[in-house]
Amino acid sequence: MMKLLTFSTLFPNLERPSHGIFVETRLRHLVASGRVESRVVAPVPWFPLRHARFGSYGRFARVPQTEVRSGIEVRHPRYALLPKIGMTPAPLLMAMAVKPVLRRLIDEGFDFDAIDAHYFYPDGVAAAMLGKEFGKPVVITARGSDITLLPQYRWPGKMIRWAASQAAGIIAVCNALRDELIVLGADPAKVVSLRNGVDLELFRPVDRAAVRKELGVDGFTLLSVGNLVPVKGHELTIGALKELPEARLMIAGSGPERERLEALAVQLQVADRVRFLGPQPQSRLREYYNAADAMVLSSSREGWANVLLESMACGTPVVASKVWGTPEVVAHADAGVLMQERSERGVAAAVRALQAAYPAREATRRYAEGFSWDATTQGQLQLFGRITGREH
Repeated sequence: MMKLLTFSTLFPNLERPSHGIFVETRLRHLVASGRVESRVVAPVPWFPLRHARFGSYGRFARVPQTEVRSGIEVRHPRYALLPKIGMTPAPLLMAMAVKPVLRRLIDEGFDFDAIDAHYFYPDGVAAAMLGKEFGKPVVITARGSDITLLPQYRWPGKMIRWAASQAAGIIAVCNALRDELIVLGADPAKVVSLRNGVDLELFRPVDRAAVRKELGVDGFTLLSVGNLVPVKGHELTIGALKELPEARLMIAGSGPERERLEALAVQLQVADRVRFLGPQPQSRLREYYNAADAMVLSSSREGWANVLLESMACGTPVVASKVWGTPEVVAHADAGVLMQERSERGVAAAVRALQAAYPAREATRRYAEGFSWDATTQGQLQLFGRITGREH
């Protein structure tokens, strides 16, 4: 059985149970194959106080040192990261903090065969450093802005290219990211596209009339799911309501943009048609996906947006911006509609196009069923088996 050390700051914890849940889900399916054993090292920034002046950073102090999730042991070592100082030293500081944790794991009998790292900077760079230190092959998964944005910055770009050269294998969650990695200089023979899947048991159709009544959803209703940050483009969806007078909008997520978005809804005189739901657990998101008539994602950047598949698995088609991996997700009329332009007008036009040719919800669900985790799990087994010499 292969032993993998899964390494990433993108992993759920007791304090932030939805953070990086796509990494946990992929790993959970891989371990369920019965051919892989894993331990997770998910570093968090070190903060000495739980004081309000640290804002969201203070939450890191409440993350436990060790926890077990889905039967997998997760360790949360602390690494030094000062807010507003910059990310330049982060990979080295992270690697230094994690080194004794890995030594301890090996001493305890978990001498892992490879490091399974997620997100190129700083995580993937730190993993490459640790791979050299311990003599272990490293596989790095590229997930989005680590390739679409960060290489534009001089030092992160340099270190991302170095990590790609050191990695024994690279996983891209969509073909668009694979192409960009090759442009950045990654060896094409190392880079494989393995898309995220969707949990078809969790995200499934339920009694739609019942959940709409329970949630107080009435009339034609749009849903947006994502952090309230500029890259998600929630302001475009809110602005589109001016041209969609019959539509209501629910927004699930939290983040620094909430106050600005609430003010925008008031300014545009659509506040009575916008509900801010705050962060929602996945089990509750299923109910909102089912209750909505369409899920709207207006992002400026996305590697592989899991929320699109989650919505479709519940039978709800999507409207999405045409960026990076999204056209690979929304590739049929049963899935939904891609915006022709990323603007308020583009959102509204795409919603109108969806209304004009609305797919059967059963057809949308069938489309999502083509995105189980099985192919991704098999691809990982082949990749890790090859680089560790444990192919079956």
